Amino acid sequence: MQPAMRPRFIPLAFAFAALVGAPALFLQGADAAMSLTLVSSAFTANGDIPSRFTCDGESTSPPLAWSGVPQGTKSLVLIIHDPDASDPKAPKRDWVHWILYNLPPETAALAENADKAGLPAGASRGLNDAKAASYDGPCPPVGRHRYVHELYALDTRLDLAKPNRAELEAAMQGHVLAQAELIGTYQKADR
Repeated sequence: MQPAMRPRFIPLAFAFAALVGAPALFLQGADAAMSLTLVSSAFTANGDIPSRFTCDGESTSPPLAWSGVPQGTKSLVLIIHDPDASDPKAPKRDWVHWILYNLPPETAALAENADKAGLPAGASRGLNDAKAASYDGPCPPVGRHRYVHELYALDTRLDLAKPNRAELEAAMQGHVLAQAELIGTYQKADR
């Protein structure tokens, strides 16, 4: 990206974040923010999440992998949330399904069912909106919902004890080096 373009990128990033309901977390460098990528071998971007990762299946956490972690990263944060709760035609809230923080920066992936099988050493769990420190698989009551997987690279480790999303994002302010996003969708077969 050419330096002359940077002033346009940052306002657009914040406008997009506001549009999708994400907080305006300060990115330390626009170039770094564009290099972090997040993928899943279980579903493609904007594709269907297989039922085994939902309440219709085993509700196991999906496999995720990432690359492009910037230099200076001290920890990673993962937040999975549903901005379409409870009805995608008239969303009432943004439901958090999983929070992980203090993932080691050398970690490049989470295996399927990592929430139950074991997280990388040093990683911590935050509270989802079911008030549990675990993965809560998609279970939309009506319609097709989007499940936003957000990965953040931070320039610090966070000294928190099972934070909720608001507490976690407050602690992240000013420490975000890069962010990546992967969206999957799910609709129950009978709805």
